[in-house]
Amino acid sequence: MRVISGSARGLKLKSPEGLNTRPTTDRIKESLFNIISPYLYNCSFLDLFSGSGAIGIEALSRGAKDATFVEFNKNSIETIKQNINLSKFKEKSTIYNLDVVEAINILGNNNKKFDIIFLDPPYDKGLLLPSLKKIEEKDLLKNNGFIICEQHINEPEIILNNLYTYRVKEYKITKMVFLEYKN
Repeated sequence: MRVISGSARGLKLKSPEGLNTRPTTDRIKESLFNIISPYLYNCSFLDLFSGSGAIGIEALSRGAKDATFVEFNKNSIETIKQNINLSKFKEKSTIYNLDVVEAINILGNNNKKFDIIFLDPPYDKGLLLPSLKKIEEKDLLKNNGFIICEQHINEPEIILNNLYTYRVKEYKITKMVFLEYKN
């Protein structure tokens, strides 16, 4: 696993030990960042279910002004910290070792808003929809921002009150679902 482009290009990142995380492949990550690259410069990026932190670090490497990482697993948190230190993005990073819904509550209560929110929950655990509903409730997304959800290809369509799907990019067993405000 490595940083594909930007100021930290080529940096090899550490992965959490064990089988509890499922890193986004370099091919999918490169495709994703080619899609969102025009929106990254100077954006605030929220990486939920961060795993190794590779997605948020890639965003920082490509020009995001800051990234917030949320991960519940303590081993993964240590890996995120190591990767942030390796990439020299400590000053631009905030890390929460919390359940995602709890972290969203805290961020919302502190009036935090993000340009891009990325979610990569474990597949088929029922974590995506409650997280998205909490993002809506706490109003974490800026008006011109968008949300990207990584899902298993067979997971059902996302239907929410204030957000709609405007793009779906499919890979072998993975799909990226892009959401934005309806108005």
